[in-house]
Amino acid sequence: MDNKIMVKLVVGTEAMFFLCLIMVFVYFSLLPEFKMQQIKNLDISTTSQFTALLLFSSFTYWRAEKNFNNGMIKRFKFWILFTLILGILFLLGQAKEYVKLLSSQVTISSSIFGTSFFTLTGFHGLHVAVGLIIIGIITYLTFIGDYDYKKSSIVSAVGVYWHFVDIVWLFVFFIVYVMPHLS
Repeated sequence: MDNKIMVKLVVGTEAMFFLCLIMVFVYFSLLPEFKMQQIKNLDISTTSQFTALLLFSSFTYWRAEKNFNNGMIKRFKFWILFTLILGILFLLGQAKEYVKLLSSQVTISSSIFGTSFFTLTGFHGLHVAVGLIIIGIITYLTFIGDYDYKKSSIVSAVGVYWHFVDIVWLFVFFIVYVMPHLS
């Protein structure tokens, strides 16, 4: 079976799981104490910056894939490494948000907000980390010459996963960070 089809099947199942987590978060967000804690403790400004980095990483991955498919390996190396760096910066931003929340006594067991926030964003962060490990392996193999002369479907298959992770974050960011400020 083609790598891309397999990844699309994985993405489909993961999309259903994320949909469930998002629905639970929205359900709990209807509670008054949930919303107050959410607005008080989350930093939409800083998270917006890290969100921009993650979304830009979709562009850089697209550029990497395009260069790989055209046999432009030096450019592929640049864009895939750039994607890796942007993804790492996003995770560091998420870690910074977690440290801030934990220092404010918001933990996974402290409230419904803490439980739903850490579950949803942590599950997403886990997906970003898995994507970065895979991209890191591809980057390493590229730099040692493994992809210099081969056509491989793995780069485009990983692209499907990476773009999915970025799209999911758009929904998470809007629901968790933006929506509380709209009402």
